[in-house]
Amino acid sequence: MSLLGPAEVRRLAAELNIRPTKKLGQNFVHDPNTVRKIVAAADLTEEDVVLEVGPGLGSLTLALLPNAAKVIAVEIDPPLAQRLPQTVQELDPGNADKLHVVLKDALKVTQEDLPAPPTAIVANLPYNVAVPVVLHLLAELPSLQKGLVMVQAEVADRMAAKPGSKIYGVPSVKLAWYADAKKAGSIGKNVFWPAPNVDSGLVSFQRHESPLSTVDRKKLFRLVDAAFAQRRKTLRAALKGHTENVDELLEKAGIDPQVRGEQLTVIDFIRIAEV
Repeated sequence: MSLLGPAEVRRLAAELNIRPTKKLGQNFVHDPNTVRKIVAAADLTEEDVVLEVGPGLGSLTLALLPNAAKVIAVEIDPPLAQRLPQTVQELDPGNADKLHVVLKDALKVTQEDLPAPPTAIVANLPYNVAVPVVLHLLAELPSLQKGLVMVQAEVADRMAAKPGSKIYGVPSVKLAWYADAKKAGSIGKNVFWPAPNVDSGLVSFQRHESPLSTVDRKKLFRLVDAAFAQRRKTLRAALKGHTENVDELLEKAGIDPQVRGEQLTVIDFIRIAEV
């Protein structure tokens, strides 16, 4: 197996006449050590069916294939999706039959689009849609048990943040509804082509063994959005325009109406939603 280096990445891009676009969040990894680091941190087994979002030219795909039962690569860009199987066949023919490419927007993917239920997501996600993609896939694909994603460093901090910190917010709570998340490493700018303006971070997560509650998820998420719409407001003030009898509701849930959203755990929000 060969991994893509800077020369190979530029050669493939030139062949396809691809100029990375900000619209699609395209920053191609060209450092083999980085993709090895990502795969090692993902803690995959030979039984895992890996979902990769935005495989691009195949840098991470090539490192994933020997470490999984199957890799399902979801790519929105037709030329990239068409070229990926050929790249894998050229560089790692022994694992080429493990790859299945799905040409689709990851934000619209459902299980019906995939050849098998994925057990893990491992991806270098476009910065502008990283959180929505992760939340959408966890909602649509209950088979996903774990994940490791590379995102903008600031986004990684927010996804893994805990209550009480300044960066704890909507992404932190919504991801916590599905899984336990933590930071899993940092990635510099120079491993990408073109180099982004910011550093990246790795976030790993493990889905809860059982759902935290039977409360309606959409109802809970609306509550979370309202609580963080104006961070300086107390919970009483933030929820006043969204529900009646706020003080009574919070009292029944055992929540101090004077606290702010960033002080509440996902369990606290669940207690409010259940009431």
